[in-house]
Amino acid sequence: MPDDPGPLAAALPAELVAFLNLGGPAMWAIALLSVVALALVLWKLWAFLGLGVWGGRATERALAALAAGRPEAAAAALAGRRGARARLAAAALAARAAREETAAREETARLARRILAEARAGLRGLDVIATIAPLLGLLGTVLGMIGAFQALQATGTRADPAVLAGGIWEALLTTAAGMSVAIPAAMALAWAEGVVERLRTDLEDIATRVFLAPPGGG
Repeated sequence: MPDDPGPLAAALPAELVAFLNLGGPAMWAIALLSVVALALVLWKLWAFLGLGVWGGRATERALAALAAGRPEAAAAALAGRRGARARLAAAALAARAAREETAAREETARLARRILAEARAGLRGLDVIATIAPLLGLLGTVLGMIGAFQALQATGTRADPAVLAGGIWEALLTTAAGMSVAIPAAMALAWAEGVVERLRTDLEDIATRVFLAPPGGG
């Protein structure tokens, strides 16, 4: 880091700045990735809540009413609902009533794809962070070890093994930091993908149940 740490470093505790400086630029890049990863995870939680990915009771009541031949009750159960499952069920009901079956299925599939795209937003960013964080850590370690061996070479026959050891462990910090960011990011990505996959399965099930409901329910 330069003598002038800049506004970002100046806003951080001195101990943290000193720790990040041990790993050089790679450590600072990894720290930035950790902030971005945390922001993405919090944003995905908020987005999932907005999509209502953990809801579905009203949709189940609506589908039960539709299967019993009460489309009006099904529509009433879905009225005003903003969850992903309820949105798809309401759209499928409306399409089924207003269009011929092929067109209704296409319109329902279009909406399902749009909902899933909303649910998947941001996951690519987590994937990238989980991939490049350990690579940045490895890069920092390699660069740090190069510097350590250059310092060792410069000392010649007066080389102190303690100096070399100190340079190596400082270099290895970046590998540990990169893995510390990549592992939680990968876990968050796997969890979010599981949520999206469950939503995809439920949307397919809802669409199928709407279009297989008895004709009297249409």
